[in-house]
Amino acid sequence: MFTTRLLARTLPRYTRLSMATKAMSTGVGLSDFPDLLKVNYHEEFDQGLTEAEKAKMKRIDIYRSNPSDPEDIPKYVSYYINRDECGPMFLDALIKVKDEIDPTLSFRRSCREGICGSCAMNMDGRHHLACLCSLPDNNEKSVISPLMGMFVLKDLVVDMTHFYAQYKSIDPYLKRKTPKKEGEKEYFQSIEDRKKLDGLYECVLCACCTTSCPSYWWHPQEYLGPAVLMQAYRWVIDSRDEYTEERLEAIGGDMKLDECYQIGICSLACPKHLNPREALSNLKDLYLEHKEKKEAEEGF
Repeated sequence: MFTTRLLARTLPRYTRLSMATKAMSTGVGLSDFPDLLKVNYHEEFDQGLTEAEKAKMKRIDIYRSNPSDPEDIPKYVSYYINRDECGPMFLDALIKVKDEIDPTLSFRRSCREGICGSCAMNMDGRHHLACLCSLPDNNEKSVISPLMGMFVLKDLVVDMTHFYAQYKSIDPYLKRKTPKKEGEKEYFQSIEDRKKLDGLYECVLCACCTTSCPSYWWHPQEYLGPAVLMQAYRWVIDSRDEYTEERLEAIGGDMKLDECYQIGICSLACPKHLNPREALSNLKDLYLEHKEKKEAEEGF
């Protein structure tokens, strides 16, 4: 049910109206119209293969959508690839499809090493980085979809504008109130304080955790999401930063932080094996301490 609603959200309003008008003008009943929005609506790309050849190849169903085209219907398109002629990762399969079968396929990629976070998508039901996610070594069908809860720009490319704007809102950089002393070049940090940042700074902002979070599905405009909040925590606990209280004040109240219910799907989804659930739990504790301290100072 959720995927059906999500698919409907990816269609611009004028596209839905165009489809509805077309359905009525061709005599198709309104009861048939929802079938166009079913997530399993798919086509097969004509590769000129026989059924016997397909049986020996890996089938991959890839989500295709072009919201800029009013005539386009979101769908899954089936492609067949030879596993012996393809690399081991989902990204290898996507590149093979684009280079050798269908050049119109759109997706993001860059480093191929799990560093840039560009190739985040849903593969066989799990959010992951395509360059780090192994393609199952069998001929069973695999399904590749865009990140859930994000507006689709084209095919597997989603609009990350809002996600990056939320990240920008936390001021993800070192902030100081006292200037450096004369001759001082660095802000020193103890080994113990530096160790606190392990498991936080490695985040590549792929948004796998954020788009797996039910709270973010419900309130993406208000709730900052696990990826952004984990980075907020990273700067809150940095011993070199001098804006700890201001940072806590900025993320408190409303739904920016409070919408985290410690479900934990974010940690399961992280392709870098980080633990945003734990980071958010610690951040909520720090904010509660900050809030109680502030109320005590104000005489509440």
